[in-house]
Amino acid sequence: MIKKIKTYFEYKKDLKNLIQQKGNDKAFPFGKFRPILNEKHAESGIASGHYFHQDLLIARKIFENKPTKHVDIGSRTDGFVAHVASYREIEVFDIREQENKIKNIIFKRADLTKLTPDLIGYCDSISSLHAIEHFGLGRYGDSIDYNGHLKALANIEQILQKGGRFYFSTPIGPQRIEFNAHRVFSVRYLLDLFEPKYYMDSFSFVDDAGNLHEDVSLSSNDIDNNFGCSYGCGIFELTKK
Repeated sequence: MIKKIKTYFEYKKDLKNLIQQKGNDKAFPFGKFRPILNEKHAESGIASGHYFHQDLLIARKIFENKPTKHVDIGSRTDGFVAHVASYREIEVFDIREQENKIKNIIFKRADLTKLTPDLIGYCDSISSLHAIEHFGLGRYGDSIDYNGHLKALANIEQILQKGGRFYFSTPIGPQRIEFNAHRVFSVRYLLDLFEPKYYMDSFSFVDDAGNLHEDVSLSSNDIDNNFGCSYGCGIFELTKK
């Protein structure tokens, strides 16, 4: 509260100074006053959190690995997808419609709990960042399906060619459903799901404070403790066996 009051008086002082500088000049008349009091003493933008770190990290890995065809499943368009589209073509599958036509983004409406034969072995690189935890919970107009995440992951594995890379992120912590927002997965549960189908190339995570820990080792104690996360973000780079 004290900080807000201090910033308000700074705003009043700055306004008085600007009015004096303006004088009788008519080039820029004053419009509606819109005080913004929460940014003057903040850092220069938000450089933390699940989406910030995962989007940059995986976009960089795709740039470095240079796949022939990259497909994304349900990731954030104005984050990760936009990062990738800035340097290459990306196909996006999502259950919701997207009418905007954007260079390098090929949109296809699809329900990933239902796989069509033409998508089997479709690409050599695929991503799904902060999306699988929603499947089957109805948040995005999808049907209620307790096993929706399992169906989507099974279909992603079929879409990906042998030797192709799968980039995956999801909330990690004590396993639970927070209906209808999302699921939170334990790291052990995810590793057990992936082990029969994929080689683990790297694991990174964003902790509860929003900080990235890149390419960490997978010790049993850390796995069982979900790397100390209650609601963190696990970021997996996998290669299909």
